[in-house]
Amino acid sequence: MTISIETQDTKQSSFIPMAIVAGLFFILGFATWLNGSLMPYLKQILQLSPFQASLILFSFYIAVTFTALPSAWVIRRIGYKNGMALGMAVMMLAGLLFIPAAKSQIFVLFLLAQLVMGAGQTLLQTAVNPYVVRIGPEESAAARVSVMGILNKGAGVVAPIVFTALILDSFKDRVGTELSQIQIDEMANGLVLPYLGMAIFIGILAVLVKKSPLPELASEGDTGESGKGHLKEALSHPNLALGVAALFFYVAVEVIAGDTIGTFALSLGVESYGVMTSYTMVCMVVGYSIGILTIPRFISQPTALTISAVLGLVLTVLIVTGDNTSYAIANTLLVPFGGTALPDTLLMIALLGLANAIVWPAVWPLALSGMGKLTSVGSALLVMGISGGAFGPLFWGLTSSATDLGQQGGYMVMFPCYLFILFYALKGHKMRSWK
Repeated sequence: MTISIETQDTKQSSFIPMAIVAGLFFILGFATWLNGSLMPYLKQILQLSPFQASLILFSFYIAVTFTALPSAWVIRRIGYKNGMALGMAVMMLAGLLFIPAAKSQIFVLFLLAQLVMGAGQTLLQTAVNPYVVRIGPEESAAARVSVMGILNKGAGVVAPIVFTALILDSFKDRVGTELSQIQIDEMANGLVLPYLGMAIFIGILAVLVKKSPLPELASEGDTGESGKGHLKEALSHPNLALGVAALFFYVAVEVIAGDTIGTFALSLGVESYGVMTSYTMVCMVVGYSIGILTIPRFISQPTALTISAVLGLVLTVLIVTGDNTSYAIANTLLVPFGGTALPDTLLMIALLGLANAIVWPAVWPLALSGMGKLTSVGSALLVMGISGGAFGPLFWGLTSSATDLGQQGGYMVMFPCYLFILFYALKGHKMRSWK
């Protein structure tokens, strides 16, 4: 069984589909990496503990666990293109839910809005990722996913900057101060217009995607087996099952690096905590660029994955044992060029973006290799790996509260995650049987 792009007359160029998909990856990145700024912002407004703040990310990413497989079912019924439009419609609804949450300042409503946003993103992710893998040769899939990753993480650079410009700049003098109720109300109301604007923009894009010339991905010769049968058959492929686990641990460390850095910076009294996610995303964009230039021309996908895992292990040790009063890296690399002086530990967290960048584009093609008609189910299972973003920050928050090192000590939860990614790079992706 093969996956093909169907057209009525002739096979269309892949340029238009890839251009549309590229725009969707940017939207996904923008909505996702707003969390890095939103988390410390809500922590300050609602006076949350590190564990409570981690629930903001947990509610966003846990939606993947419940909606990934149903998303595959929906896509089989309505198609990939309609699935993308529906996913964006759900994201629009989530944006609107932030308005009553901000007005009431009820934490549970923020968590509900995050949950709905995660559900919409899961549907969109399940529909959009197979396009990137299947439109070109399998051996260069990591390079194509890297291009999409640059747009996704490039949006991650832009989103915190936009958030800071529209919302945070007016209140940055309140970092580390006790807020009055009037100040809290003012900061909460600052979320209303930006999220309303985002909801309207995503809604317009949903309509445009629905009416776009994006061709449909079709499964030829579908056997008509039950979803349960497809799931069991898919999980009989170790490269897929272990790939799901690898992505679970990868997203856990990616979200910890991208979305907790602002909260950690806030605890260190850094006024620019709202843009700290941008530092991590810049490193990820650099990593994706390296991937495009080197895979598969100079190094293979498994080799790139191995290098990423080893770098992640080294940086994790340096972060946990680092000195928060040292500014040596910033004084060498940032300050001479007009950059901001930041503690070395923050910059090493940002450098995790470099270690993480190649993992997603390397694992996807390795995990989907040989899946054929099971690609949609395999894609849904891989998207379920995004739920690692719920548990990574959660365990970071719990560990932060349980260790003498506080939030800095929480980063030790990344070490076993990178160890499993290393296993998948060296052996897991080669396995074709559980025997």
